[in-house]
Amino acid sequence: MSRTVLSLPGDGIGPEVMAQVRRVLDRIGGFQIEEGLVGGASYDAHGTPLTDDTMAAALKADAVLLGAVGGPKWDTLPFEVKPERGLLRLRKDMELFANLRPALVFDALAQASTLKTDLVRGLDLMIVRELTGGVYFGEPRGIEDIGGGERRGVNTQVYTTSEIVRVARVAFDLARKRDSRVCSVEKANVMESGLLWREEVQKLRDAEYTDVALSHMYADNCAMQLVRAPKQFDVIVTDNLFGDLLSDCAAMLTGSLGMLPSASLGAADANGRRKALYEPVHGSAPDIAGQDKANPMACILSASMMLRYSFDMAAEADLVDRACQDVLNAGIRTGDIVEPGMTPVGTAAMGDAVLAAMDRLSGG
Repeated sequence: MSRTVLSLPGDGIGPEVMAQVRRVLDRIGGFQIEEGLVGGASYDAHGTPLTDDTMAAALKADAVLLGAVGGPKWDTLPFEVKPERGLLRLRKDMELFANLRPALVFDALAQASTLKTDLVRGLDLMIVRELTGGVYFGEPRGIEDIGGGERRGVNTQVYTTSEIVRVARVAFDLARKRDSRVCSVEKANVMESGLLWREEVQKLRDAEYTDVALSHMYADNCAMQLVRAPKQFDVIVTDNLFGDLLSDCAAMLTGSLGMLPSASLGAADANGRRKALYEPVHGSAPDIAGQDKANPMACILSASMMLRYSFDMAAEADLVDRACQDVLNAGIRTGDIVEPGMTPVGTAAMGDAVLAAMDRLSGG
């Protein structure tokens, strides 16, 4: 099996956390890893946040791993060449329509959540966000002068049946491997696009996934339920805008953005393989870049998702996940999750600890 991975460390802490991922993948073995530039790093070198050559390499690779993009250094750039445009182009050209954002609370970190421990201990939910449609891409859009000193900003929320069905199918397939429950989230009470979403998700379930329990919930209620009783959810599927909001809300249930991975998937080809990009949820954190302070676990766990979803290496993914759990149980912490009585470490030392735990668990 081909295992070509394009590594795009990016900006800020991206290169530091990606370096620890490379160590984990090298320990597992069998990967051909290429490296490229994205974001501000690419702009500084080439005048664009993503070159055509790097885009071509991403399309050719079996999977793409990305660190982080952006930072105040590039805030004054024109919109079309800001670092984030590189990430958006990757998503668009790779046709990555389904974003998977797990919210998993490790027992050792349950106390770090802002919610009561009993509400989040054991939490394990997945948000599937539609990534290439909706209000972020709909037309018409723009800002126009309408006279009399007034301007009007327009964004269009639009979805088609096929866009809804393909992301819902990803959610149902994931649910079959979990607890077989999907909650579809929209605003069908006030938005025609939400009503279409609800109807099409229900049709798909009734036609192909009768073994999966489906419920529907308005987005505002879902936001409330995430902070009231988050363990009621297994898989949540929702549109681009609501997915953006709800996944960040769910992220904070876990206590640290430094612990959260994500995956963005395209359509399956004839062999069942998907274009895929994996990245940590955290940003580039330029205030701690280059200081050996960043938590690499979100990036390492993103690589674990890559093992699971792109390469069908469930055993290896489980090993990485268990190693991270063991490290946390041992009280080893980077600064973002350290508590009194714990062992504070830097980025590289956290990587050392994960590798040592992998060796112990695998008998190496």
